[in-house]
Amino acid sequence: MPQDSPTANPATFPVTALAVAAVLMGLAGVWALAGKDAPDLALLLFAGAAGAAYAARQVRFPKALQRDPGPDPRTLQALERAEAQVSVLLDAGPDPLLVISGREPDDLSTLRIERANAAARSLFRISGPPALLVSALRDPEVLSAVDEALFGGVEARCAFTSGASQERSFQVLARPLSAQDDALRRAVLVFRDETDLRRAERTRADFLANASHELRTPLASLSGFIETLSGHAREDREAQDRFLGIMRNQAERMGRLIDDLLSLSRIELNEHVAPRGQTDLALAAADVVDALGPQAKVRGVGLVATLPAAGEAVICGDRDQIVQVIQNLTDNALKYAPPGSAAKVEVCPNVSREASQVPVLEDAARLTLVSPDTLPPNFMMIRVRDEGPGMDREHLPRLAERFYRVEGQKSGERPGTGLGLSIVKHIVNRHHGVLSVESAPGRGTVFTVLLPASLVVSEVSQS
Repeated sequence: MPQDSPTANPATFPVTALAVAAVLMGLAGVWALAGKDAPDLALLLFAGAAGAAYAARQVRFPKALQRDPGPDPRTLQALERAEAQVSVLLDAGPDPLLVISGREPDDLSTLRIERANAAARSLFRISGPPALLVSALRDPEVLSAVDEALFGGVEARCAFTSGASQERSFQVLARPLSAQDDALRRAVLVFRDETDLRRAERTRADFLANASHELRTPLASLSGFIETLSGHAREDREAQDRFLGIMRNQAERMGRLIDDLLSLSRIELNEHVAPRGQTDLALAAADVVDALGPQAKVRGVGLVATLPAAGEAVICGDRDQIVQVIQNLTDNALKYAPPGSAAKVEVCPNVSREASQVPVLEDAARLTLVSPDTLPPNFMMIRVRDEGPGMDREHLPRLAERFYRVEGQKSGERPGTGLGLSIVKHIVNRHHGVLSVESAPGRGTVFTVLLPASLVVSEVSQS
């Protein structure tokens, strides 16, 4: 008898489609990691991969082509393996990626997230698809781009800025996927992270604006004194000594201002980058107390440190920046503490969230200047307290602004640039910590820094 002509097994189509998806994802990843200047090609490969995966998942066969009434276990296993490979490849991508489906134009209730890679789940804080799009993303420009890609069939682009405590900027690309047989329209969204570029542009503009504004006064002062010394005070020895002293102070102020501006710019550029390394807060605070001890002695102010044993208050953090936080707060306390009083530095390990909320000064104004999006159950606490003049409640919201100084506390006896607390704020925000202040007129000021205590460290390097 003649043998049956060979026919393709339709059950292998989903496996083939998922294999194509895996290959396209691999090519997209290689293209992206190679740093090519063609993000559209990478996006096209991502879109092709997602389309192939969905073709495999949504495919239906006529009964006439189905030889077996039930699924082949080997085919199901192959499908699961291919699906797992696609998920792994998607999760390996550095840019957030979403696959969106919808039924009707201008109907947000039909827009759903059908696939999200690890970066997207982290950005939008979703446990996993399926999920309603507007529950995770409500930006009007992004939703408009999704609508154009789904129902207009055209590629759309827009900018998106996350509203988290650590702001991130993205360029969003929306591209339609090929239609399936389930009456749903689908599109792929890729969020290309441009945070570094935007921060660099903003930092450059802020630095130029701040430097040109704040340096104008000392430069004008120096110019005036130079003109005076070149003129009628040329032979006045007493005037020369006095003017040269003022000029020296102005030059030192300019140097401090430039140093603080550069430091603040560097911190802001990396504020969205998670810190690495480990820091013992007790050792860091001890170094600061030793360094500022002579300054406290000159001012006639006591410097009291209450620190735990080494190894009890270890966090994941940038040691240089943590030292800068403690030093700025302690230096601030020394400036405003009257002679004969004391500035106190305290480090406490494993402080609960409830204990951290207990006020230090009764009936004082209290305000949180920085707080992360989610609070851990326990913290490592740094607290710096002075017995200075204190502040009214109205000043507290502006303390971390650049160059802000409380009226009546700008005398030359307390030299500064007005950037110290702004630097502290950005460092604490980078470390996902909390910065709060308590103050009352005539009763002093307390600054509290809470840093996450979730990391357990066995070995600490303080080099």
